[in-house]
Amino acid sequence: MVIGLRPRTHLSTSIVGVHPPRSKPLFEVDATGGKRRRRIWEISGHLHCSIIGTCLTTTELRQIFIKMQLPGVHKETDHELHVRAMLVASKRELAAKLLQKALDRRHRSAITQFNRAQDPEGLRALWSNAVQRAEIPGGYWAVLTHPQSTEDLARQVFGEVHMLSHLVGAANRADIRRLRELESENAALQEKVARQQSRLRDAVVKRDTTIASLHEMLGKAIASTQHVPKTIPECSNQLEQQTTAQLIGELRRRLAAEVASLEKMQRRLETVTSERDTERRQRRASEECERELRQELESVEFSLSDQLPTFAGDDEQGIDLRGTVLLYVGGRVHQIPQLRALAERSGASFLYHDGGIEDRSGLLEAQVSRADVVFFPVDCVSHNAVGTVKRMARYMGKPYVALRSSGLTALAAALRKISTERRAVDQLRAQVRAEMGDRIAGG
Repeated sequence: MVIGLRPRTHLSTSIVGVHPPRSKPLFEVDATGGKRRRRIWEISGHLHCSIIGTCLTTTELRQIFIKMQLPGVHKETDHELHVRAMLVASKRELAAKLLQKALDRRHRSAITQFNRAQDPEGLRALWSNAVQRAEIPGGYWAVLTHPQSTEDLARQVFGEVHMLSHLVGAANRADIRRLRELESENAALQEKVARQQSRLRDAVVKRDTTIASLHEMLGKAIASTQHVPKTIPECSNQLEQQTTAQLIGELRRRLAAEVASLEKMQRRLETVTSERDTERRQRRASEECERELRQELESVEFSLSDQLPTFAGDDEQGIDLRGTVLLYVGGRVHQIPQLRALAERSGASFLYHDGGIEDRSGLLEAQVSRADVVFFPVDCVSHNAVGTVKRMARYMGKPYVALRSSGLTALAAALRKISTERRAVDQLRAQVRAEMGDRIAGG
């Protein structure tokens, strides 16, 4: 992996290839007595790499070491900071205590949630829910430090984080390859621009030289006319006067044409300015109307959310997506509970990613790999998130659906369409099996 080519994600690829040995315990014996959470120095050093790489960012590590006033911290690379943190984590000293405080402060909500668990099975269930919600870093730290966590549970959690890091690393390698291609194209374009600028500079120099030469010739011509001998015949003066009159007349015609053109352009500018102001007023009115209609639509969808199609039992017109994992990317945060309820009433599991605004964008690839179908509203999602969804879905052979809007009805229509298509496929398969059975029985 090339360091610095991609923003750091929560699932650090630094843990790839690190496996805690079975022969050595992962926790100090009777370190907590089952009454308090473990400290990082009470956890095996084989897990420190995954904890620091997954649960903390390099910015937080650098701030911790700067606070300790360690020399050379500003110049160290991300990898050197990571190695330094691993070395100090196993010693009950100031650095390890600062690491503990930073981890507890960053994942306070996850620790509070996992504190409700009274046994390893409860911890395992909370961890599974955290994986489904893509809240890996907080859940990982909360499980490893919980007083009820066991060796087997810690090894299982470590293995899942380890495999997720492989998936993120594969996505990073694809992005690095694309980045190198873009850098090559950029270098070629810069070279082309440099050649064009050189040719343009030569042309400007040639033009300036020509203009200077013409000015010199004109000056010499004017100087020669001022020293004409008085013995020149009268006809030469008359010819010069005629030439001057013709030149003045031509200049006056050109001036009149330029003035007329300027007046025409001014009238056109006034017309265009008026049209622009009108269009701006109409656009503002349209935007205001759109906001009002969107608010009305959200109110209607909220009031009708309980009346939308529910899970299909004996009703063939309902939505039946049992066993399907749906991923919703983007949208508006306050609508997610309604979207989740609609998906769960159809029997599906609902995953959500905000498109990179709050959630780390590196987790999106992992969620796409777990989903059976991906949805994203075209009116409320980032371009980067859409590009990632399309690339990963095509790579894994999974369908994705671009919704018309982020509203509840758009998702309901898409779910009904998918359910209808799945029901048609199931009926066709049943018909084929029945025909094959009849042929076997008749043969």
